Amino acid sequence: MQFLHTMVRISDIDASLHFYCDLLGLKEVRRKESEKGRFTLIFLTAPEDEARSAELQAPELELTYNWDPEEYSGGRNFGHLAYRVEDIYALCQKLQDNGVTINRPPRDGHMAFVKSPDGISVELLQKGDAQPPREPWASMENTGSW
Repeated sequence: MQFLHTMVRISDIDASLHFYCDLLGLKEVRRKESEKGRFTLIFLTAPEDEARSAELQAPELELTYNWDPEEYSGGRNFGHLAYRVEDIYALCQKLQDNGVTINRPPRDGHMAFVKSPDGISVELLQKGDAQPPREPWASMENTGSW
C-alpha cells in the first residue's frame, strides 16, 4: 500500500493557492481541467517531496474546484492535514502577517493549527526537536476551533 494524496474541495482557486502555495510554501505540480465534468483538479506537493511527486505522483494534496457553486461547511469533518516545517515560529508569523488566524498557537514550540480559506484544519509541526517557548506565542490563547 502507498499513500497517494488527500483531496479537499475548495471554493476559490486564487484564495486557496495563495494560502497553500504563497503562505504555506507548497508547489503546484500539475493541473487538470474537465469541461465535461465541470471541475478543476490542482495537485500540490511540499518542496521536500517534489522529486517523489514527479516520479510517483505522490505524496500530494489534491485541490478540487467544482465550477458550479456548492456550499461546503464544517471543514473540520475532514480531519486535518499535517506538515512538518523548518521554523514553526517564522511560518506562523508569516501566516498571521497575511491575515491567517493562528487557531492553536505554537506555545510549545512544536505544534500549531490554522485553517485554509475553506475551513480545512492544517496542523504545523516543528521539524526535529521543539523550539524553546517564545513570546508572543507562549502566552497566546487558542482562537476558534481546529
